[in-house]
Amino acid sequence: MSENGTSQNSENNELLDALNSIDNVKVGDVVKGEILTIDDDQQAIVGIADTGIEGVVPKKELSTKPVDDINSVIKVGDVLDLVVISRIGTDKEGGSYLLSQRRLEARKVWDDIQKEFEAGHTLTAPVTQVVKGGLVVDAGVRGFVPASMVSDHFVEDLAQFKGQTLEFKIVEIEPSENRLILSHRAIVEKERAAQKEEIMAKLTAGDIVEGKVARLTSFGAFVDLGGVDGLVHVSEIAFERVEKPSDVLKVGQDVKVKVLSVDPDRDRISLSIKQTLPEPWDGIEDKAPQGSVLDGTVKRLTSFGAFVEVFPGVEGLVHISQISHQHIATPADVLKVGQEIKVKVLDVRPDDHRLALSIKALEEKPQSADEGSEDRSSNNNNRSRSNNGGNNNRRRNNRNSAETSTANAPEESTGFSLGDLIGDSLKKDMEDNENN
Repeated sequence: MSENGTSQNSENNELLDALNSIDNVKVGDVVKGEILTIDDDQQAIVGIADTGIEGVVPKKELSTKPVDDINSVIKVGDVLDLVVISRIGTDKEGGSYLLSQRRLEARKVWDDIQKEFEAGHTLTAPVTQVVKGGLVVDAGVRGFVPASMVSDHFVEDLAQFKGQTLEFKIVEIEPSENRLILSHRAIVEKERAAQKEEIMAKLTAGDIVEGKVARLTSFGAFVDLGGVDGLVHVSEIAFERVEKPSDVLKVGQDVKVKVLSVDPDRDRISLSIKQTLPEPWDGIEDKAPQGSVLDGTVKRLTSFGAFVEVFPGVEGLVHISQISHQHIATPADVLKVGQEIKVKVLDVRPDDHRLALSIKALEEKPQSADEGSEDRSSNNNNRSRSNNGGNNNRRRNNRNSAETSTANAPEESTGFSLGDLIGDSLKKDMEDNENN
């Protein structure tokens, strides 16, 4: 065979090998590529091993992390593992392919996440973006956390999570669609369940603990004890009457509470704030001694008098007979709930939590009433000198008057027994007789 024939056969063989190499490079294949050069467009030109074919790796396809300068991460002579993305053209050397190291890394990440998912494991990753509807997470690949899966309660401002590295449960994974759905709520709920079990096992009735107001309702306040919530009923917030918990408490407020009861079976903890506060009646003899004048607020009106709050949690009774010098049919004729008034302390009974108060004792008695009283006193004196039974008549009259003024006032409400009031009236009558 001639030299020309030999040369021709050699060229044919090389062409055949090149064609065979092209057939051997397919989209999706993982190949090794040696960096031949880096062009002005920040692209790496690589030779695909064992093929004699060149490929291109754009800067953005070098890594899953952002690359500012391609020369800072690769150099001529480096050999990279690459995945074939597509064929981008043909030339006399047999063609060229688009290659990617980033997608190969991502493929490995997807494989690793899939294994974690199947094993029931969690993953930890930073939150990189806050978008409409949730959070974007960098788990080596893009992960998404729907807003409903961020926490175990509604979060108004998701921006607080940006930059945080959190633990997530893998909810859904679909590599072919680049879909990775994650949940932080599942992690929070699991942690709180463990904390709750531990805390409820330690708590006993009577304990005084610190907590934080978690949420407010019309019937009370839920306080977070560090993983478990307990309820402070509205009646246990303060000694004074509380209409709405939001009037005196706010979400996030630190509070001290007393444990009233723990019911693991019903998953309930009852708490009290007011039982950690000083008893309002302590030292009442010093704060409201007999004869003192106090500022008060009318809290309730009854048929027999008005209950007036003089200190938070301390109410006293102004009996209907102590409201005015004038005759009144009901306390509501002259007083209204919420009215600010001054009262004089008639009697203090700390052990019974009773205060007897008077409004009329601070008001000047009308002149006409005085004159009538003086006239009656003069007539009575005259009758006393002419009739030995006058004293008995006056005692009976005074006793009847005292009984009438207290007839509608139950002993537990006034702070005085009926005998106390009648006895005081008779004693005053006897003193008047002695003076006369």
